[in-house]
Amino acid sequence: MPRPGVPAALALAAAGVLTLSCTSTAQDRAAAAPAGGSGGLSGAAACPGLDGFSCAMLTVPLAHGGGVPGRLRLKVAMADNTKAPKGVLLFLTGGPGQPGVPFVERMSQRLAPVLKDYRLVMIDQRGTGAGALQCPQLQQEMGSSDLTPPTTRAVTDCAADIGPDRRFYGTGDTVADLELLRRALGVRTMTLDGVSYGTYTAERYALAYPQHVARLVLDSVVPQTGYDPMDRAALRAAPRVLTAACEATGCTTDPAADLAEVVRRYDNGVDVIDALTTWEFVDPDYAAMIGALHTAAGGDPGPLRGLIAGVRQGSAASAEELSQGLHASTLCLDGRYPWGRSDTPVAGRRAALEKAGAELTPADYGPFDAATATGLGSMLGCLHWPRTPVPPLPPEHRRLPGVPVLLLGGDRDLSTPLEWLYDQKKLTPRARVVVVPGAAHSVQSRADGTGRQAVFDFLSER
Repeated sequence: MPRPGVPAALALAAAGVLTLSCTSTAQDRAAAAPAGGSGGLSGAAACPGLDGFSCAMLTVPLAHGGGVPGRLRLKVAMADNTKAPKGVLLFLTGGPGQPGVPFVERMSQRLAPVLKDYRLVMIDQRGTGAGALQCPQLQQEMGSSDLTPPTTRAVTDCAADIGPDRRFYGTGDTVADLELLRRALGVRTMTLDGVSYGTYTAERYALAYPQHVARLVLDSVVPQTGYDPMDRAALRAAPRVLTAACEATGCTTDPAADLAEVVRRYDNGVDVIDALTTWEFVDPDYAAMIGALHTAAGGDPGPLRGLIAGVRQGSAASAEELSQGLHASTLCLDGRYPWGRSDTPVAGRRAALEKAGAELTPADYGPFDAATATGLGSMLGCLHWPRTPVPPLPPEHRRLPGVPVLLLGGDRDLSTPLEWLYDQKKLTPRARVVVVPGAAHSVQSRADGTGRQAVFDFLSER
């Protein structure tokens, strides 16, 4: 999930638009939705300010398994070329917590060469956009970050604001919504193109409904086995990424050595990895970060602290841009942690985390340390999340269906490092791998034409 540097909108375009003045629970929104059946598209009309697209609302049950009343209404934008020869291209944004509809214009421009053959569709997934889960304090503390550590009170207040309905905001619920969308669109199969968390959603849809998937584009891959709350692949990848960026720009320092010295000297690993995984959206060459790390390694931490503070300030985001309430709800339902899952009693989680941290070695976290791996926001948010019933997850070693799959990544990506792409390749029978040198996160949206051309070629095949 991307985070902004300066300004905030820079990263939100790749990971992430109005602020509500009060909180609302899932039950409030469900009660406000009309009764009627679920799964239909209603109120279709031209999308304001967007030529060639219609917007409608998809009505879905709050609880797909039944037993709990209420419905949600999710905004959908659909291109008007309903007879596109290759059918629907469903583009899935990231987060979790980012809406889809606000990015239709951007993605229709990025994907323009293939949209004569495909009907582009985007959706505000449950808990995002106008229906965002609202957690004011958690939103203020984390903004658009995965890794900034939240306070315990912000986490527990967020869970209390959402209430028991927080159990209906996992990826499995979103996958069921997408299946209702497919039926409402009246198509037998869809092509799914996901970025970041959108890749995980696409993978989960393909595992649940393999007969309804034509092909997959997975850009900046989160493997179907889920994310690692210790972010160990990124911690280990940081020296590789910084060294490659340094060599490409002709810098004369040793950023890997500087990084190790900074973490050892200042005990600031969480701040550093948080800033680095944001800075890739500002500059995939990491030039300012490399310079600040070198200065700090030499004894002057001022410039690095200034960059870290700037990143935190620039990461501000509203829930409508990227809902931290939805982000926490989904990750805590989907994730596997040292203590198990979110149905584990809270009382024993800290001890399990400390035990896991004590067992880590430098082979796990590279130039960082165990305190970094166990102190990230992606871990601490769910450490304090109240005990919640969790849905079953797909078997870890189940393979994707045998449809064509493009695995796309940038070699400078720390948000979803290349190691994750290759983990997914092992579970993808018909994988085609394209790695774009010098690119960071969200290749289709942000990198030069090489990655997008790979997507065009893949989607244009018969």
